[in-house]
Amino acid sequence: MGKMHADEVDIDIPLVRRLLAAQFSQWADLPIERFPSPGTVNAVYRLGDHLAVRLPLVSWGVEDVEKEHHWLPRLAPVLDVPIPAVLGKGSPAAGYPWPWSVCRWLDGENPDPARLAGPERLAKDLAGFVAALRRVDLRGAPRAYRAGPLTEVDAGARTAISELEGLIDTRAATAAWEAAVAAPEWPGPPVWLHSDLMPGNLLVEDGRLTGVIDFATAGVGDPACDLIPAWNLLPPPAREVFRSALDVDEATWARGRGWALAMALIQLPYYLHTNPAIAANARHTIDAVLTG
Repeated sequence: MGKMHADEVDIDIPLVRRLLAAQFSQWADLPIERFPSPGTVNAVYRLGDHLAVRLPLVSWGVEDVEKEHHWLPRLAPVLDVPIPAVLGKGSPAAGYPWPWSVCRWLDGENPDPARLAGPERLAKDLAGFVAALRRVDLRGAPRAYRAGPLTEVDAGARTAISELEGLIDTRAATAAWEAAVAAPEWPGPPVWLHSDLMPGNLLVEDGRLTGVIDFATAGVGDPACDLIPAWNLLPPPAREVFRSALDVDEATWARGRGWALAMALIQLPYYLHTNPAIAANARHTIDAVLTG
């Protein structure tokens, strides 16, 4: 897989080893291997059996390091599903320009929409996580990356639709997008949300949710964005289980559908040739939205 971004930095095992030797000597001799993550902002290296090293690939992921160091320890005690525990914050060194993290490894694998074991159970687990996150009450919460009305991404979604001519049904995508944008905005107070519940940020074992990772986009906003697993992961029957468990009203469901569509539309042309996992899930999500 080639570079995903024009401004992406080069990271390899020798660099990670040098960073660890200089700043975390207690872990420097552990085995290191690049983890084939579908993530788009960070490189992930497995360190021994129980640790992970996470390094931003691009400058616009740098602020996320401090954000996760601050909020993950505060969120973990109030959530029932395991989330990453940050064990060390690294500094720029050895030719690497930004801060980076050492985290505890969470077991599990990313769910595949094509081969879910017990999707209804997973739908209930996901709904439980989303509901628990919405109940979080922590002062000074940041604004989530996807926090506001869909109009904030209207231009990007429409541009992506034009770029996808010949790859998707652009007429149906436009109609679905316009219907979502027309939905009433969230009238309530902002709530905590992850705002990036892609399959690559979920961990499962035996069909059950065992972990949620990558809280770089988390914060408060419209709860609709955390409904995206209904289309990027769950089949129609489990989608309804998910909706029922969260008691989602029509307008919020429509905005959630719009968020799932917008994210997939924008991802597909950008990652079409550089991130097969993201591109495949984008195609799946677009099809789920347009046929469901």
